[in-house]
Formats: sequence, structure tokens, C-alpha cells
Amino acid sequence: MSGIQLAGTVQATDQDAALLKGLFIDGRWSEPSAGKTRVITCPADGARVTEVAECTSADAREAVGSARRAFDGGAWPGTSEKERGKVLLRTAELLERDKAVYARAEALDTGKRYVEAEYDIDDIAACFRYYGGIAGTDAGRVIDTGVPGTISRIVHAPVGVCGLITPWNYPLLQASWKVAPALLAGNTFVLKPSELTPSTSILLMDTLLEAGLPAGVANLVTGTGPEVGAVLSESPDVDLVSFTGGLATGIHIMKTAADTVKRVALELGGKNPNIVFADADRESALDNALTAVFLHSGQVCSAGTRLIIEESIHDEFVAELVRRARAIRLGGPFDELAETGPLISAAHRDKVHAYVQAGIAEGATLLCGGYIPATGAEALGTYYPPTILDGCHTSMKVVQDESFGPVLTVETFSTEQEAITLANDTAYGLAGAVWTHDGSRAQRVATALRHGTVWINDYHPYVPQAEWGGFGKSGNGRELGLQGLAEYRETKHIWQNVNPQPGHWFEPPHAGVQL
Repeated sequence: MSGIQLAGTVQATDQDAALLKGLFIDGRWSEPSAGKTRVITCPADGARVTEVAECTSADAREAVGSARRAFDGGAWPGTSEKERGKVLLRTAELLERDKAVYARAEALDTGKRYVEAEYDIDDIAACFRYYGGIAGTDAGRVIDTGVPGTISRIVHAPVGVCGLITPWNYPLLQASWKVAPALLAGNTFVLKPSELTPSTSILLMDTLLEAGLPAGVANLVTGTGPEVGAVLSESPDVDLVSFTGGLATGIHIMKTAADTVKRVALELGGKNPNIVFADADRESALDNALTAVFLHSGQVCSAGTRLIIEESIHDEFVAELVRRARAIRLGGPFDELAETGPLISAAHRDKVHAYVQAGIAEGATLLCGGYIPATGAEALGTYYPPTILDGCHTSMKVVQDESFGPVLTVETFSTEQEAITLANDTAYGLAGAVWTHDGSRAQRVATALRHGTVWINDYHPYVPQAEWGGFGKSGNGRELGLQGLAEYRETKHIWQNVNPQPGHWFEPPHAGVQL
């Protein structure tokens, strides 16, 4: 990996200095109550990126109080949806204006390539633009009750105060999937980004204010899940908690949220099958199989980490896949020759490596990768090479558990039904793909797969108009699309009698009768 440009060689800018924040309440930046800070480092080389506030549970409760006051007594919930939509559209414009600032902050926090971060900001702006664009298009519906003299309407109301907890792999993208529909619906919120990658969420607060969002509607706390995230799932003043992250944390949030019967939306990752039939376009399937699993070093919830390939083409296909995987160039955010970056931390890298070792112990054959770099520039960061394990089966831990790294397992099938059975043999159900020239077979398989998104002859694309979410342990609820907006709305039935008359169900007492 010679020639890596280290993140630490890039000089700090005024924008970096502006990131010395982390607690945003009532439209103002505040000092954390305990006066503690956290240093954010770049996983590409361990260089210092910035320093942010390390908030406490008391800070989180104060942020919740701000959101509660803004919802109960503020103007935002009663503002017309069209006006709320204008704020979202303006936010999209500002994100595009400041794209370079956002992309740089995202790249340094996550270690991902700068060009990938730029694509992320484009997608984030598109999300705000989509929800801003549909503002005012759903006025509810009128019900024909069959009762003369009545008007019956189904309308929408905001849920209230939303606790939004986001992950480290796509920090601002995942935040936008929550913030944009929450705001359009008329809610207020407290955002808690991952403590590892908070910078772009911090930037977003100032952008929302500039876009015209009233003070108190958006609030931010930086810190750990047990310290500040727990407040959002436990507080009776929070009406909804939306979480994207790991399965164990999601289960814990569901349990703690149950005490206050708040709404919960969870996106908990996946173990996603990529099915390749023998008649598939070979070059396209090969190219996309690499992108499916090795994009962002596999730190993608929808990563195609399970290659399920027809037995007759296994040897040739996998051999070429290994050849190309070995040639993938690792590097830091600003290395123009890099094709993928580091893992988020040493602890996460060690976890990924442990899954690989477990797979080998269970009988998988290591074809490439599978080691922690010990020398050279790779050793300065938390890199892990693209890894392919062959001869895998669904009883293996590395096949069933989400390692969240650049690790591809290979399984084979002989029949269409066998491919479907293998693909559905998972506790998760987020995404998957099928590659074939047979259109009827493609539709049959896509219909049979128990996964929230299924691509046919493609992998990874999404649009904000289409719902995103999974079956099984991939979570509940949906993000994006109209259903993503519905998660942040309450449905209300309003019945109006335009000509009220006594019903005489109970006869009034006669005159002179003592009550």
C-alpha cells in the first residue's frame, strides 16, 4: 500500500476548529456539564481530527427538555407542511454549497475515501430535497361514513419528540434519513451521532439554523450510548426513538423503550446474499460482487457478504474474484489511487479478524486476505485486506453473524430452490441480489427472498423515494419513501357532525322527578 497519503498530513482548517462543539440546545452551542471532551482520530493513520464535547446523561436530559418545550409550546408543529418543506429544500441547497466542508469532515472521521464522502453528501442533499418536495402533497383522506350530516377525515399529526441515534459508517447519511422526515412531519428531535464520527452531525445543526429552523427544534448531544443514548430510549418525554446500528443494542433499546410505550424504529443490519446463476452476465456479476462486499471495506449494512454461486461456474468465477480482490488498493481519505479505506477502529478490525479465524476453524478455505497488516503504512491505520473464504455453509458463524468488514463467504447451489433456501437461511433480512438473464427466474427468486430490498442484476443502488428496511432481525419499521415519513406521524380520525341533534338513547328525566 505504498504511497498512502496520511490524514495527518492534511493541515487543519477553520472548519475543523469550528467542530469543537457537541452540545446543541435551544439553538445554541453549550459547554458539557462535566467539562469533558473527546478527541476524534482518523482511522487511516490515527491522526487527530478534532475534539468535541463529551456529554453526560444530564446534558441529554436537558436536550430532551429543549425538544419537549419546542414541541409543546413552539411554532414548528403548527407550521404548515409546505413551510416546513421549504426549510428542507433550503437545507439541501446549503449542503450542496458546503459539500467540500462536509465531505472532508466525513472522510476524516470515518477514514473513507474523500470521493465516497462526496457521493454521500449528494445522497444526503437528495434525501432532504425529496422530503421537501413532497411537502403538502398528502392532505389525508375523507371517509364516506354512510351517516348523513357527518364529515369524517383521516389526518396526520407529528409524533412529538424524537430521539435519533445514528451509526459511524455513514454518519450524516443515516442522520438525514431520520432528520428529514421527522422535520417534515412537524416533530422536534434530539440527535445522538456515534461518538466516533460526530463531525458532520455537528455541522448539520448550524446548517439547519441557517435554513430557517426555529431554535429548540433540532438538538444534539455527543457521547456514548450508555451515557446519553440511554436517556433517549428511557425518557418519558421522548415519544419515538429511531436507531440504526447493531442487533444487541437494538434489542436493548426495544426493552428500555417498552417502559414508556414509545414508538421504536430499528435498522439493525444484515447478512446479505448475492446469488449468481450460471447464465448471468459474467463481467457485470464479477464487478458487482466486488463492490457489493468491499465498498467502504464492507462497513455497509447492505453489503453482499454472502456469495451464493451456481456450482457449475464456481471455480472460474471465484478464481477471477480472488485475483481482483488481491489487487484492490487500500488507502486513506486523500489517496487518489486508493479504492477502499480502513476499518473504523482497531477494536472493530480485531472483531472482523476473529470472525475470519472462526470461519477457518470451522472448515472454510482462506483464498486471500485474512491477516492484520504488521508493517508499512497499512500498520499505521486500522486496515484489513479484502478477504474471501470458500467452502462455506450456513452453520458457520462467519456466514450467520454480521462481521461488518471486507469478508466474503462463498456457498454453492445446484438448483433454483436451493439458492432461495440458502439465501433465506439467516436471522436477518435486509437486502440481497439475484443475477440471471432469465427474467422469469429473476422475478421468482426476488419474490421468494425474505429481504427488504432485492436487486436484480445490480447491487447497492437506492433512491430516497423507495422504502428501506428489513425482515427478521434486520429491524422493524422503514426509512425513506412515504412509509419512512409515516414512521414520524400519528394518524388521527376527526368526525364532525354538521347538524347535531339529540339521540334520546337515554330519555331525559320528567319534570318534577327528583334526581
